[in-house]
Amino acid sequence: MDDSSRIKYLKIALVLIGITFTFVILPLTMFWPSGWSWHGEGRSYYLEMILSIYATLGIFLMLAVRNPLEHRSLIWFTVWSSVAHGAVMAWQSFDGHHNMGHLLGDVPALFIVAAVLAYLTPRKN
Repeated sequence: MDDSSRIKYLKIALVLIGITFTFVILPLTMFWPSGWSWHGEGRSYYLEMILSIYATLGIFLMLAVRNPLEHRSLIWFTVWSSVAHGAVMAWQSFDGHHNMGHLLGDVPALFIVAAVLAYLTPRKN
């Protein structure tokens, strides 16, 4: 795939991932808690904090669509932080049967985000 095609598809991916991070993760935690929510019943301050970080990242990814090459550091931060976060969550999923649903939910989702962005982001100008 040439760089112009990569950038075209990268822009689409940035919009879709940005929308997902900003607007979709919260409903997923409500409708599929065993795969997306790491808290028990009731209010979770942790969930509110992590959702605010992902929503902010999502907004900035959508802003990066204007010129993805100027925002490669943000895109690569998203790639590597998704790998790191996904790896920690994968490890934690084995801490009790009640966490195993994450291996079908948020864990692979973060690895997919990382793989798509890593594949589509041009390496040099």
